[in-house]
Amino acid sequence: MSSVGKGKGGRGKATNKATSRSTRAGLQFPVGRIARFLKQGRYAERIGAGAPVYLAAVLEYLCAEVLELAGNAARDNKKTRIVPRHIQLAIRNDEELNKLMSNTTIANGGVLPNICLLYTSPSPRDLSTSRMPSSACKKKKKKKNKKKKKEKKKKKK
Repeated sequence: MSSVGKGKGGRGKATNKATSRSTRAGLQFPVGRIARFLKQGRYAERIGAGAPVYLAAVLEYLCAEVLELAGNAARDNKKTRIVPRHIQLAIRNDEELNKLMSNTTIANGGVLPNICLLYTSPSPRDLSTSRMPSSACKKKKKKKNKKKKKEKKKKKK
């Protein structure tokens, strides 16, 4: 009577339950599927065992970050559902995500709300504390700064 594969002399349940690599790594993203895509994509002749786990962890982190920021944007707009507009606002308002996805267009995302103060009706109070947020305003501000620097150089001479 041999009890191979079972502990305690054949008593109890066998523990041959298969666990996925995602579960072992503590991830939600599918490690096996990512490994398959890496192999099928022919990115390299050989793919290490840790590569799909690491890639799944990075993708899961990025997804969680974007979803958290998009959820905050949805809550700010008094909505309970995340739509592409909220994802766009989340990405463009975060410096690092904006840099990562600078060449990406999000369908139905719209643009960031941005009004240049130069084009609004000036009041005396606005002129003293004017800030120029948009790129067009920044260009005009740079020109003014260049003129000021030239004037300072002339005064020094």
